[in-house]
Amino acid sequence: MKEMATRWIMHVDMDAFYASIEQRDNPALKGLPVIVGGLGDRGVVATASYEARAYGIHSAMSIRQARRLCPNGVFLPVRMAHYRRISHEIRIIMSHYSPYIEPLALDEAFLDVSGMNYHYADVIDIGRAIKDDIHRLTGLTASAGIAPNKFLAKIGSDIQKPNGLVYIPYGTEEAFLAPLPVSRIWGVGKVTERTLIQAGFRHIGDIAKAGIDALRPIVGNQARRLYELLKGI
Repeated sequence: MKEMATRWIMHVDMDAFYASIEQRDNPALKGLPVIVGGLGDRGVVATASYEARAYGIHSAMSIRQARRLCPNGVFLPVRMAHYRRISHEIRIIMSHYSPYIEPLALDEAFLDVSGMNYHYADVIDIGRAIKDDIHRLTGLTASAGIAPNKFLAKIGSDIQKPNGLVYIPYGTEEAFLAPLPVSRIWGVGKVTERTLIQAGFRHIGDIAKAGIDALRPIVGNQARRLYELLKGI
């Protein structure tokens, strides 16, 4: 069944981009905890493979701490020029699906795919197609989210990583968001997250039920913006 909605946004996010490139280029690294970053004492992790993330390693962590957590990890320097070339290849693939691309970084971008749904049996097939093209042409996996707006599309691309695909149809926005933790709301950092949890709001649906007035004492003049996000607007 074809969707008749006028606007569809897709967020495409490469999975552990730098580390996945290193594992692709050197198959001996597949299945190993690969950490890419600055290797000096003051260096930080740029990207960690999913095997390394199982040790608690994440982007922006100090290399020193990463070595403590995973002493047997494979630590590699950043090859930025190489990653940029591959990012350009992926951007060309994206251009086959939309002329409207908003890059966020080398490894992720928003695409306005409105109207493309008329070329596919279902909207979610657009996501399958671009993911298949990326894998076939680069050997890398991507996760994608397709939704009525950027906020929802970005959440969708993240919640089933790696190699995920999430489609959020019109009319399901609030139901999709309700069980997610409040940290998923754009603009909610660690401090605000703790304050919301202390106020009894662990999930987005908890705030939606309480209403906008419950947000005002916590986030002040940001209450309306955050409330609209948690309603899927």
